[in-house]
Amino acid sequence: MSPSLWILGSAAVVAPMAALVFVQYDGTLSLAVGLAVGVIVVAALILSSPVIEVAQGELRAGRAHIDVSLLGDPVALTGEDARTARGPALDPRGWHLIRGGVAGVVVLANEDPDDPVSSWTLSSRTPDRLAAAVRHAQSAAG
Repeated sequence: MSPSLWILGSAAVVAPMAALVFVQYDGTLSLAVGLAVGVIVVAALILSSPVIEVAQGELRAGRAHIDVSLLGDPVALTGEDARTARGPALDPRGWHLIRGGVAGVVVLANEDPDDPVSSWTLSSRTPDRLAAAVRHAQSAAG
């Protein structure tokens, strides 16, 4: 769930602002500081982005993970349905990994009777592919 190009471009605006702070001391120093700050901010945004993956029979979303055999059939949503799933229909007992600016959502029911989390709601730019990956892992698991 890497940041969109719009967010990265907006974050890069920090570079000239940092350069302006140091321009009174030295022009070369201000350019170097501005470039370094811009690279650091963009790299931090990319490196801190949560990863959603399905591997080895497990769904990993950020730091959380669950065996795919404990999940119900994934529901891939886009458009108005996805907006409703992220808003009014969002399960308060569910686990959510939602990113603003990402239009798609995948909702998975948690069928583990010992888990207090009732569902997982995950943002995805390609909800159909994520749902298909979960279904494939579920069929491979048994």
